[in-house]
Formats: sequence, C-alpha cells, structure tokens
Amino acid sequence: MAEEEEQSAIPMHTDDVMSDPKTGSDSDSDSDSDDEAVKLQIQTLESELYTNPANYDAHVQYISALRKEGELEKLRGAREAMSEVFPLTPAMWQEWIKDEISISSGSDAFTAVEKLYERGVLDYLSVSLWCDYINFVQEYDPFVREGSPTGISKLRNLFERALTAAGLHIAEGYKIWEAYRKFEQTLLDTMDKTDIESREKQVQHIRNIFHRQLSVPHTALNVTLIAYKSWEAEQGTGIDPNNSSLDGIAAHTSSAYQKALEMLNTRVHLEDLVSKQESTDLERLQEYMAYLKFEQTSGDPARVQILYERAIAEFPISADLWLNYTEYLDRTLKAAKIVKDVYCRATRNCPWVKELWVRYLLILERLHASEEDISAVFEKSLNCTFSSLDEYLDIFLTRVDGLRRRISIDGEPNVEFALIRDTFQRASDYLSEMNSTGSLLHMYRYWARLESSLGKDIVAARGVWESLLKSSGSIYEVWEGYISMEIGAGHINNARSLYKRCYSKRLSGTGSEDICHSWIRFEREYGTLQDLDHAVQKVSPRLAELQLFRLLQDSKYVAVSTDQTDTSSKVKEKKRKPVPGVNSEESPAKRQKGTSQNLNQKKSHNVDKNQLKTSDVVEEKEHSEGQVGKPERENDVETKASSVTKSRHYNDQCTAFMSNLNFKATGEDLRNFFSDVGGIKDVRILKDKFTGKSRGLAYIDFSDDEHLAAALKKNKRILLGKKVSIARSDPKQGRKEGSTKHGKSESKEPTQISEGNKGTHSDQGHREDKVQMIGKNTFAAPRNVRPLGYTSNINTDSDRVAEVADEQPKSNDEFRKMLLRK
Repeated sequence: MAEEEEQSAIPMHTDDVMSDPKTGSDSDSDSDSDDEAVKLQIQTLESELYTNPANYDAHVQYISALRKEGELEKLRGAREAMSEVFPLTPAMWQEWIKDEISISSGSDAFTAVEKLYERGVLDYLSVSLWCDYINFVQEYDPFVREGSPTGISKLRNLFERALTAAGLHIAEGYKIWEAYRKFEQTLLDTMDKTDIESREKQVQHIRNIFHRQLSVPHTALNVTLIAYKSWEAEQGTGIDPNNSSLDGIAAHTSSAYQKALEMLNTRVHLEDLVSKQESTDLERLQEYMAYLKFEQTSGDPARVQILYERAIAEFPISADLWLNYTEYLDRTLKAAKIVKDVYCRATRNCPWVKELWVRYLLILERLHASEEDISAVFEKSLNCTFSSLDEYLDIFLTRVDGLRRRISIDGEPNVEFALIRDTFQRASDYLSEMNSTGSLLHMYRYWARLESSLGKDIVAARGVWESLLKSSGSIYEVWEGYISMEIGAGHINNARSLYKRCYSKRLSGTGSEDICHSWIRFEREYGTLQDLDHAVQKVSPRLAELQLFRLLQDSKYVAVSTDQTDTSSKVKEKKRKPVPGVNSEESPAKRQKGTSQNLNQKKSHNVDKNQLKTSDVVEEKEHSEGQVGKPERENDVETKASSVTKSRHYNDQCTAFMSNLNFKATGEDLRNFFSDVGGIKDVRILKDKFTGKSRGLAYIDFSDDEHLAAALKKNKRILLGKKVSIARSDPKQGRKEGSTKHGKSESKEPTQISEGNKGTHSDQGHREDKVQMIGKNTFAAPRNVRPLGYTSNINTDSDRVAEVADEQPKSNDEFRKMLLRK
C-alpha cells in the first residue's frame, strides 16, 4: 500500500513558472518596492471583489497578482471564487492545473488534479485540454502505469469520452485519434507474443480505431490513410503502403473513407474562413454563423453541436450564439442531460440575457426537474442584472406559470399555492418602481385570478386589487379589472359598490367618462330599474361636468393655436426688409381696419378670461370630488405641504446628479459616499409621488465648484452594490427644454420692456403694435394683450392729440406723392 501511494504522488517541480518571492533570490534592488506595489494591488482588488463579485477583469487581475506574490492558499481560493461565478477558459484551467501539480504531493494530489480536469473540460470545448488530461492520467495514474485491466479500461473510457466531445473537430480532432491509437499500439507491443488470441484481439481493436477515424472528415485524413496502410503491411495483410490507391482495403472502409473525403472537401473553404487569424472577430463570428447554417442543412445533429461548441469557445459571450444553440437543442436533441448542461453554461456566460433564463426554467420543467433545482435557478436569475424591469417581470411570471401548471395540472404534492403567493408578493415588492402600468396590471390581474380560482380565497383576491389601487387608483383599467373579477365571481353587489367608489374620481385620459358609461351598462345588464335610475342620477351630472370641462379645454387649445399662428406671422413680418423707394408706413385704411380688430380682440379677450376662470372652477371641483372620503383637515395639511414644497427653489448651479442608485440608499449613505470629498450642502433623493419610495435618482448640492469637480471623479464607483453614475446638473439646459416644450420657463425672468428699448418705442411714435415681448411667458396670450410690466408711452393729452393727428387718413393725391417721392 505504501508503494502504491508513493507511485500516485505527484512530484513537486520547484522550477515551475510560479515562484514564491520569499524563497527565490532577491537580486534586484527595487524588489521590495515591487512587492509593496503588488500587495497594495491585492488589497485594492480584494476590496473591489468584495463590493462587486461579478467583476470579471478584477478576478483575472487578482489571480495574476496572487500568483506573482506566491500566496498559494489565497490563489486557490481566488480561482475557486471565480469559477463559481464565471466559466474559466482552457488556458486558465491549464495554468491552474500546472500550479497544482507543481505544489502538490501525496496520495491525494492525483485525485485533486483529476477533479480539476473534469471541471475544466465541461466549461468549453478544448482538444488541447483533453489531450493534457489523457497524458496526465497515463503518467500519474498507478493503475494505468501498471497496465492492469482496471487502468486500461479507465483510460479507454477516457479516450471514448474525449472522442465524443471532440472527435468530430475537423481541424484538431485527429490528435485524440492518434493518441488513442498510440496507446493501443503500446499495449500490443507489451503483450506476450505467445498469447496469440490476446494479440489478435488487440490487433482487431486497433484496426477498428483506424476504420472509425477514416470514416470521419478531418484535416489529417490522408495522413491517416497512409498510416493505416503501413500498419496493415506490418500485420502481413499484403497491402502496399506505397500505393496511393485503395487497393487491398475492405470495401466498407474504402467507401467510408471516400465519403469522409468528400465531406472534408466541401468544408475546407469554410474551415479556412473561421480559422483566418487576420479577420476581425465580427467577421469570424459571421463566418461561423454561415458554417452553422451549412451544417444544419446537412442534417447531422452531432456535427452541428460540435461546431456550436467550437464557436462558443471562441466567442463565449455572444448572446445570439447561445440563443441559437439552445433553440437548436430544444428542437432536435432529446438528451436531457446535454440540454440541461448547455443551458447552465449559457446562463453562466451570458447572465444578463433574460431569454436564456426563461428557457432554462422551462426546460427544467419539461425535464421534470425537482422543485429544489428549479428554485435554485430562479434565485440565480434574480441576482443578475437585466436592462429593464420588464425583464425581471418576465422571470417572475415564468416562475409562476410553472408553479401553476405543476399544481393544477400535474398535482405535485411538494408544490403548494403559498409558493405562488410568495412569488407574486416578491414581484410586487421588487417591481414597485416599475412605470409600465400595462405590465403591472397584467401581473395583478393574473395574481388575483389565481387567488380566486386556484387558492379559493376571494378575500385575498380583493386584497390584491386593493393594493394595486393604492398606487394606480387613477387608472381606469385597474378599476375595470377589479369590477370584472367581482362580476365573474357573481358578486354583483360588490361590483356595484366599486362603481359607487370610483365614478366621481378623476381618472387619466377618458377614464372618468368610461367608468360612468360602464356603470350604466352594468346596471342595464345586472341591476333592477331602481338601480339603473340611481346610476343615471349619479353619473348624469358628472358626465355633464366632464363634457363642459372638455369643451373648455378644447377652447383653450384653439386659443393657444391661434395665438401661436399670429405670433409666427408677426415675426415673419418683422423680419421682412423694406422695399427701396416705398414708404413703409401703413395706409389709413389698414390703420382703421387694425383699430377695429383691436377692439374686437379686446372683447374676446374678456370672454376668454371668464372661460378660463370657469374651467379652473370645474377642474377644482372635479379634483375635490375625486378626493371623496378624505378628511378636510388632511386635505388642508396636504395643501400646505405641497405649497411649501413648490416654493422651494434650487438653481442647481453647483449640483451633482446621481443615477442608478440602490433603492435602499439613504441621504446618510450618500453623505458617507462623498465624505472624502466634503463640501456637501444638501442631499435630495427623488421619490415616487405615489409610493414614496426612492426612484434611484438624487441631487447633491456642493458649496463650490472645487468640491463638485472632486465628486464627479467618483463616477462609476460602487455604492451599495450598484455602479452609480454622477454628472453635473445643468439647469440652463433643463429650463431651455422646459420653455420649448411647455411654453414656460423656470428662469423667472420678468416679462417686461427693457430700459434700453424705451427710447426706441418713443421714436417710433408710441405705437402699440411695436411692443416687444422681452420675457418668455407669452404662452396663450392674445395678440393685443399687453405683456406683464408694460408701461404705455402715451401719458399726456398732447401725446394723444399727436397720435390722433398721426391717424388722420391721407387723400389719394397725398398717398400718390408719398409713393413717388425720391
């Protein structure tokens, strides 16, 4: 037993690439400073990985630094940590195994390294890694070295596994075939020559390997044929190895070889394209896609699968490649273990692709996986970072779909409805910041229906709708969905109570009118005549009120459109250049016409003012009706709070804008985050107006530009597990956009005539049609309404007389002389 342990031990190679600086020679004068720099780098990377374990580059740099430092235990742990999160490349596995071989000794060393090889060949397809694995077993496995039946069987099984994984690799698969033949030939050479039966059996075994290799297209096909003929000649079969023809070879072997050669010739140009090193990655990926399309038309799933594996080994984070691969396996391959393993690898390589996680959950359900396996995959998916909340919602709903099917259809005893309720509740909490009302409505409707139909709990179903009303009570579809559930369950009185609750509320869009009409239809179909009369009595004043409000809104819109059209025409008239030799003064007829128009417009402006006041009253009344049931004192408090909030003004002149914050981040967290910067005056976290929860956005006011500049340097740093974005707030741009979009501005610039323009107006004869609007608040102002701050230049009686004289009409002769002057 001691001899066996001594044989299985792996000798330590002290001259390996990895070296411990503590035991090596220190001849460089700056080695101490280098060691300090490496230690500092290790500490920095440890902190980064603690904050963000999904940082691939940090893992690679950390392993490299530990390898330089010679921290053996830390290095092993770092590699294990990275392997848990990411698949390792074949080169990483080879480096890891090489280090383990160099530092390991004892009876357990062989088993530990063998396990690393087993893990390595599963991440990516690599012929070189398979060959290293085979050579390692041949060299260090005591049973293989002894040539015992157990060892021979173990190595043959390993060769067959390698051929299954990579034997069809056209460019490199022949390496495994040749190693297999070499091993079997060694066994033949060591056999007792007197044991004729055993030797004949071994010869036939080698011949079968040759025949199998000759039937597979690979780049060394011709070389294999020559080697086969030479080997057959050594066995005394009479085949001439120098003859290039297939004479003497069995018919089935010759036919298989010719078919393999034909397949190789049709793929040579495709192999050249995917192996062309001077091509860009995008070009090579496109060539792989074309190659895959060609293989799929040939109809050999094994060849298609190995080509996908080759492409993935070179482009492991191509989402399209993984999606196509998994879709192909779903469609063609029925081997459950292979499909499951591919999905596991796909989600490890592209964890941000929601569709892969959804398919993974579905394939597990299709393969009747246990609840523990499905739950584990679901939890992993929630830890990934997707681009939108809709993708998280899809993950949640896929999980609920599977639970529903397994409860209602399959009747699994280990799955209870409480799992569905818990999943929905987690989704509701997780997606509280979601803006897509339609998606949330679908989820809540689904949840309520399952509570009622599968959970048999109508009270819980009502609770689902009530919770949605707290955040989306102004949406018509929410009320309609709640009411539809009650009607479907036959609870007519409950549905009627809901109509009474919501008909007077202010709903978005045309929801207020729609809910009134819906109540009338409901009473016609389900209620008595008294119920219908009561509904009509309630909704008729409400509909009339809403109709008046819509009319006033439309009239305001028309007034605004007319004003904007007139304003644009005035600007064009102002820019028009005068024609030389023609007096630009208006004719008396035009002046008289303009005067009458001004009088008419002043009258219409008074009417518009009254209409605007009326619409304000209607709007205020409608709002008050929408708050039925709220105490008056509470309304007063809310009004005061809102007025105080609106009165606060931030100029954002020295402010940083932060986004992608963790929703749990508080003002204290932000102050601590900028503690090294200092100069913080105020922290404002933006919150949802309905839920009061953080929106992941914040403004940080600083005392001066110097502190602000230091804060901006912390852009893309990690705060509470999320990489935050920090930019300078630009209030000027925001006001400019607000002015353009909404016809108003936050700049609070007074709308008045500037002092510099007063002289110009007086020189032009005090004419009212020449007033210039300096401010920006001219939205919806009629053409002849004077702007805020306007001071008339006609103050004295003499001025009025001069103006009247100026307005006296000229005769035709005077007008003709005026035109012909000059």
